Amino acid sequence: MNHIVQKTAEHVKSKFENEGSGHDWWHIYRVWQLAKQIAKTEKGIDMQTVELGALLHDIADFKFHGGDLTAGPKAARKFLQTLNAPSELIEQVCHIVKHVSFKGAKEKNKMASLEGKIVQDADRLDAIGAIGLARLFAYAGHKGNAIHNPHVKVRTFKDYKEYVNYQTTAINHFYEKLLLLKDRMNTNAGKKMATHRHKIMEDYLKEFYAEWDGKK
Repeated sequence: MNHIVQKTAEHVKSKFENEGSGHDWWHIYRVWQLAKQIAKTEKGIDMQTVELGALLHDIADFKFHGGDLTAGPKAARKFLQTLNAPSELIEQVCHIVKHVSFKGAKEKNKMASLEGKIVQDADRLDAIGAIGLARLFAYAGHKGNAIHNPHVKVRTFKDYKEYVNYQTTAINHFYEKLLLLKDRMNTNAGKKMATHRHKIMEDYLKEFYAEWDGKK
């Protein structure tokens, strides 16, 4: 592990170790490990960019900063400058941090680099499957959202402002984001893992509705 990556990992761990919304250090750690694993299946990858993008992808998530899409890149840039990171590397990492997040079904993916697409896949993989389910309910509780309310309709958000400000339910979030991610993966490795994790969510929803209706 090179010096910049090591110092970044230490900084992010200290900042997010006790975070309680599902966007904690262990989420970042898993994304970091997944990104490295996916990167091994691609050619011509700058691994330092992948690692730093993964470690800093949630450094100032817009969902927790009033929808401010500049908060993350600003925080990443400020930190990397303290480590005297090369300016080109900083720009590459800040591009990843700015564009990594899902911002509503109708928002176009603006991620340009393959390194960024790898980090994006890793982040999205951690939002689905068994761990994704755990994070979903942790985040719903953090936001004060209900688990399920049949009277609250699923919505398709036209932009990130609608997406970040709408009060939804945990179950609706499956349809508003999580079940959409499988078809938004960038890499072959990411697509393969997403297919498995997607089925876990589909099976869970079948069980949830059966229990909700008192059939099981």
